Amino acid sequence: MNGNTQDRRREKRLNYHWPVWFAEDFTNDLSQGQMIDISSGGAAFTCLAEESPYPGQYITTRFSVPRYGQENTFDMESHIRNGFVCRVDHINGYMRKIAVQFSQPLTFKPGEQENSEVDEVSEVFETEAVGVA
Repeated sequence: MNGNTQDRRREKRLNYHWPVWFAEDFTNDLSQGQMIDISSGGAAFTCLAEESPYPGQYITTRFSVPRYGQENTFDMESHIRNGFVCRVDHINGYMRKIAVQFSQPLTFKPGEQENSEVDEVSEVFETEAVGVA
């Protein structure tokens, strides 16, 4: 099934685990999740079931994305994006996986930076996420 899902995607996603904050309205309390992957047009993240948005809900997300630079460097770019929740998957009794489609895409394609660069950045973030958890 993953192979078929991958074939339908228009661009490669960047896999990384970093905090994401979301809410229906940023004037209310924010909920926190953990990013799974991101493309210019959308993202997937996990969150607690009790804080999960519902399919079709319009939410605002705040997150940072690694952006590769010169000489094997990268910076974290912070973004705020509005979008619609297009899918909510039940992981277990406590966790949900959320897929959100941004109303306005990012200005770059996070997963389509040069392959070696994305692999390096993903490896660093996987290592950091294990150290944080």
